[in-house]
Amino acid sequence: MLCRRVAPFSAEEEERWLRKQEKGSLIGSDKVEGTAVYGANDTKIGSIERVMIDKTTGRVSYAVLSFGGFLGIGDDHYPLPWQSLKYDTNLGGYRTGLTETQLKGAPKYGNDNTWNWADPATARTVNDYYGVAI
Repeated sequence: MLCRRVAPFSAEEEERWLRKQEKGSLIGSDKVEGTAVYGANDTKIGSIERVMIDKTTGRVSYAVLSFGGFLGIGDDHYPLPWQSLKYDTNLGGYRTGLTETQLKGAPKYGNDNTWNWADPATARTVNDYYGVAI
């Protein structure tokens, strides 16, 4: 059970406390962001840029994978259904069955943020591509 701490405490104390709390199956979203994602043959295909949480259910719906580009410039962003990722403790990252070629054909958006998260057709396109039921 997570307990709330009462201030004042330093950032270092807070980080140590959070690390203790995350020993179970829960993890803070800030720890997920930046985590490597590995595809087929244990090849790193990108990293998680952000997680998208359904406001009404509280469940994580998508992890946005950042792929391509150099030092964050020219990256493409691929929404992956959360169910398509499994954490692999040996790799220290998330595993998906995708190859780099499959990823390149997946729904994506660029740094212009033209993705419409509120459009049900957009979600359907992503889920259909990965074979996930809505």
